[in-house]
Amino acid sequence: MKKTIYLFVDGSNLYGGQYDLFGSGRYLSFPKFIDEVEDRLKIKFDRIFFYASFSPGGKMTDKKSKYYLKNEALFYKDVKKVEKLVFFKGYRSKTSGKEKEVDVKLAVDIVDFAHLDKYDELFLFSGDADFMHALKIAQNRKKKISILALENRVPNRFAFFYTTHVFVFDNKPKGFFSEKQKIKRIILDKNGVIKEIK
Repeated sequence: MKKTIYLFVDGSNLYGGQYDLFGSGRYLSFPKFIDEVEDRLKIKFDRIFFYASFSPGGKMTDKKSKYYLKNEALFYKDVKKVEKLVFFKGYRSKTSGKEKEVDVKLAVDIVDFAHLDKYDELFLFSGDADFMHALKIAQNRKKKISILALENRVPNRFAFFYTTHVFVFDNKPKGFFSEKQKIKRIILDKNGVIKEIK
C-alpha cells in the first residue's frame, strides 16, 4: 500500500537561509529544489504545505532593503508555481514587524493532520527546533519523520532524534555535527537550483 508523504515548510526560515547563502542577486528556485529533493531521496511528496509571511515594505526604503524585498517577492512567486503546494500566508505585527501565526499554524497542522491520519510520513523543512513538541505528537501517532535543512540552518536538536538531510552547496559544509546526530549531507550543484535576478 502506498504511503502518503507530506512536506511541511517553514517558508520564512527557508527564505532567510537561502538569502544568507546566495545574497540579493540570486534566489533558490523552489520547484527545481523540490525536484532535486524528491530525486535524491527517492520519494514523491503528495502535498506540500508552505508557511510564510512577507516582510513589511513600508519601513524598508534603503537600497539593500529594496533588493531584499524584490528577492523575497520573486522567491515566493516561484514557490507558488509548485502544483501540489498549499501556501499559508501569515502576517507581520504592525508594531514589532515580527511574524505572526506562521509557526503556530505549521505546528497545529502537523498535529491535526497526524490525528486525522492524513499522512503516513512527514518531512519538515525548518531550521527552527520550536516544532519539537508537534513532531513528538506525530511520532506518537506512528508517523515516520525526517527533517530537511539548508547547510546554514541545521536544527541541531532535531538531528539527535530524526534523520536530518542537510543540503550543502559546492561541497563546503558549514558547521560541526556530532557523530550522535542523524545527519545525511546531500551535495547540490547550486547552478541547478538557483535563479539569477536580472
